[in-house]
Amino acid sequence: MNILLLEDEPLVAQSLLKLVRQLEPEAKITGPIETVIDARKHLELQTPDLIISDIQLADGISLDVFTDYNIQCPIIFTTAYNEYAIRAFKVNSVDYLLKPVDKTELKVALEKFHLLQSKFGNESYLEQLGDLFKDFQGSKKYKERFAVHRGRNIVLVPTEEVACFTKQEVIYLINSEGEKYITDYRSLDEVEELLDPNQYFRANRQHLVSMPHIASMYTDDASKIHVKMKVSGFEDILISKDKAASFRRWVEG
Repeated sequence: MNILLLEDEPLVAQSLLKLVRQLEPEAKITGPIETVIDARKHLELQTPDLIISDIQLADGISLDVFTDYNIQCPIIFTTAYNEYAIRAFKVNSVDYLLKPVDKTELKVALEKFHLLQSKFGNESYLEQLGDLFKDFQGSKKYKERFAVHRGRNIVLVPTEEVACFTKQEVIYLINSEGEKYITDYRSLDEVEELLDPNQYFRANRQHLVSMPHIASMYTDDASKIHVKMKVSGFEDILISKDKAASFRRWVEG
């Protein structure tokens, strides 16, 4: 069996690889693949028997990959939290696991894959699954406020006041005044799934930026984009050459 793993967080990927190898020791595992672009390139060349995929990759959502291609294999999704998606994918026989992925739940999902493998050769079923992806994208509700920590106090920050999230040893929220708060999130992946992608962009592994709080930007000689935030004293955020085009599309709408 060939399994394709799509995951952009190294520690999460290592943990997931370990679990899959324990549960499917004879499977050939490709990945982890970290970006939508690389996932598309891989699927153009070959179709695996099973895809285990995070919703949010380094340069976009994995659902973009599956809506662009005629899905020929089942998918087990992993993500931080989305109640609608959990219900929908359970009903449609595609598993959707919460992070951190539990070994028992992954075992059940893999057993389900083996039992339902024949369904994915059914064209009608695949069309219904594609419609489900579209419903998921169109129905998602985004977070309106974040509960964060300042000392022993818990502070509520409205989403529109969030300038960016940054990953250091923990995930910090930076508000429009430059105030820095500790969050309870384990990765920027978790945060990104809660936010409107029209308003927030994953600049790199350390930063998730808000459109209204960007002051200016420029491109250097290496084709990297430097983003200056409106937040006073905040360092410029660097966007790599690989993500520059998608950033420009995001900014231009």
